[in-house]
Amino acid sequence: MDKKLRVGILGGTGMVGQRFISLLENHPWFEVVAIAASPRSAGKTYEEAIGGRWKMTTPMPEAVKKIVVKDVSDVQGVSSEVDFVFSAVDMTKEEIKKIEEEYAKTETPVVSNNSAHRWTPDVPMVVPELNPEHLAVIENQKKRLGTTRGFIVVKPNCSIQSYTPALHALKKAGYEPKTVVATTYQAISGAGKTFKDWPEMEHNIIPFIGGEEEKSEQEPLRIWGHIENGQIVKAESPVITTQCIRVPIQDGHTAAVFMTFEDGKKLSKEEIIKIWREFSGLPQELNLPSAPKHFIQYLEDDNRPQVALDVNYENGFGVSIGRLREDILFDYKFVGLSHNTIRGAAGGAVLIAELLTAQKYITAK
Repeated sequence: MDKKLRVGILGGTGMVGQRFISLLENHPWFEVVAIAASPRSAGKTYEEAIGGRWKMTTPMPEAVKKIVVKDVSDVQGVSSEVDFVFSAVDMTKEEIKKIEEEYAKTETPVVSNNSAHRWTPDVPMVVPELNPEHLAVIENQKKRLGTTRGFIVVKPNCSIQSYTPALHALKKAGYEPKTVVATTYQAISGAGKTFKDWPEMEHNIIPFIGGEEEKSEQEPLRIWGHIENGQIVKAESPVITTQCIRVPIQDGHTAAVFMTFEDGKKLSKEEIIKIWREFSGLPQELNLPSAPKHFIQYLEDDNRPQVALDVNYENGFGVSIGRLREDILFDYKFVGLSHNTIRGAAGGAVLIAELLTAQKYITAK
């Protein structure tokens, strides 16, 4: 790429916004040129707006420190400076829907980390290795919005990334799970928190995360859906039931998963592991800058995957699986792990933007 695309970050002062800024430092295709946030941050430099609230373990990139933060509601002002935006705004769902469409209507593509448009019928919700074909619905969305290059694409919830890729690889190989039970053990950064912000989470577990179980049960079905009459229609199977639990971990969502296959379709343990290890998708084929070389790793040791050892596999863009074994009620059970703010949030959105760029959906204005 001769010249980097100009990127804006909506909601750039929050934890996911900070993760975007951290991941985009020295990115070969993208350069952060605009940051937008709430009116209380507008007019300050990014460094001033953040103050002591920088939550990443790496230092704030020098290139963004002096960028003057804009009011996120200044849609025309932000759009005039960028080729596309990442959205991580902290608003109500209806406000997010409205402002993301406003940005798209300025002919500015929006790659969103938010949940507001995940069930808008003509907005693709994408994990690039799993359902890149859903990007085709963008052309129908543009007709609705009256745009030529503006559109919205969203990434799914962070909680599903630790087990959906494993199930998808089996589906692609022709082995359809029929029933799935998953319990997720979710890090506090999924709530935009650190232990400094949320000291009551130390030595604690909270057995409820609002709205998370419905997302964990339904969003995989949308990823496995198909396009019909310009809309994405969700799949009917497998049946998924979940429990989502907040645990005292900074980064990394773990899932304990049970699965039963269609009758007569049970594989051996060795066949399943081979399918997982060999699975790859379009990001690997295109050699996208952030794509993990090996998307899914299977770990043989009984005590893996572990957050402390495996959460940063493939720079946080890969998925780690372990403890595959037969079960007395289901066919098999396993444990999965993914980095919730990289693969599950900002990083997943960056990978979507790379795929959109490679496929010419995102271009320089």
